[in-house]
Amino acid sequence: MLNLKRCVLTLAVAAVCSSAAIAADGPVKLGLLEDASGNFAIAVIPKIQGTELAVAEINAKGGILGRQIKLIKYDTQSDNTRFQLMARRLIQTDKADVIFGAFSSASREAIRPIMDKAKQLYWYNNQYEGGVCDSNVVVTGAVPEQQFSTLVPWLMEKYGKKVYTIAADYNFGQISAEWVRKIVKENGGTMVGEEFIPLSVSQFGQTIQNIQKAKPDFVMTLLVGSNQASFYEQQASAKLDIPMGSSVNVGQAYEHKRFKAPALKDMYVTANYIEEVSSPASDDFKKRFRAKFPAAPYINQEAANAYNAVYLYKEAAERAKSVDMAAVRKAISAGGVCTTGPSGKVCIDPKSQHTSHTIYLAHVKADHSIEIPKVWENIQPYWLGEVGCNLAQRPDTSQYTPSNLPKR
Repeated sequence: MLNLKRCVLTLAVAAVCSSAAIAADGPVKLGLLEDASGNFAIAVIPKIQGTELAVAEINAKGGILGRQIKLIKYDTQSDNTRFQLMARRLIQTDKADVIFGAFSSASREAIRPIMDKAKQLYWYNNQYEGGVCDSNVVVTGAVPEQQFSTLVPWLMEKYGKKVYTIAADYNFGQISAEWVRKIVKENGGTMVGEEFIPLSVSQFGQTIQNIQKAKPDFVMTLLVGSNQASFYEQQASAKLDIPMGSSVNVGQAYEHKRFKAPALKDMYVTANYIEEVSSPASDDFKKRFRAKFPAAPYINQEAANAYNAVYLYKEAAERAKSVDMAAVRKAISAGGVCTTGPSGKVCIDPKSQHTSHTIYLAHVKADHSIEIPKVWENIQPYWLGEVGCNLAQRPDTSQYTPSNLPKR
């Protein structure tokens, strides 16, 4: 009987080991939650393509740790309820090793509690309003201290210190506007107006009248989605003729290509990448992107962010020698996780789990061509670390703002 028990035990251990070996040799499951349709699809489709390009390139070169990446993607249709449903499916049914996804901050915040509850490694590869200090979240898009701390003082010096902000009425617009107020005040300027506009609004006659009455030196436009984009053609028809600053337009939904000139005349945008950037790295990226997606209308900053994210994840997993989520987080916390992408080198800051960026100032001219009068290199996502977020030492799942700081 003793020998029989030993035999059964040996067979059981062998079966477990065999199952573990199969799992280790299987694909790396990368879940993708993005809006291939819906209100944000124009900006998101290049982002999906950037992810697919990086996955194809990495798989062609042997994958991650010798394992192919399996991309499991769902069209979230710009619907936050669908985001939550698909997030749970990726975690519970698909057993994703890592999840990428969400364009709007509202979509991110709809799924972030689900990721946190499951301790799921989640990458948000999008420009946003900043402040997310979350042990389970890596952010590869630009944030206010990279975009507004460069753009707003530059505009104030060039045009004057009276500022009017119009912003989408949800957390992206509200927190971004708070950053604008903060930076305007720090630089001796004055806010002469501020409006928060629901995403469903597409008529801006009253807003345009309000801006004309306030007579700002420039307008900060923090509008998102296809409805709100109608502001630009309406303001041109009304001959508003006031310079505009933005962290989201041009670099995401390429309005300068889609709208008739001069709708975006004298708009200035700080982006971590746009198609008009000319450099050896950018030109090579565009060549490869167009070879895979010849019908792509534009290569936006989120395409670059998503592309970088896959390579950053690969680097973190290879440093960890595993795709185990805890091991990948530990590798990120150790620092030094970097990649070289379309705009040069980007690295993950271990304190905030956000990335460094080259920031380009894009100026839309009257004919909607782009010039880049200023470049800020290697701008760090410094703010969260300065105010007390340190994910390398202390776990957290909060979003902070200039008026809601971590308790030290």
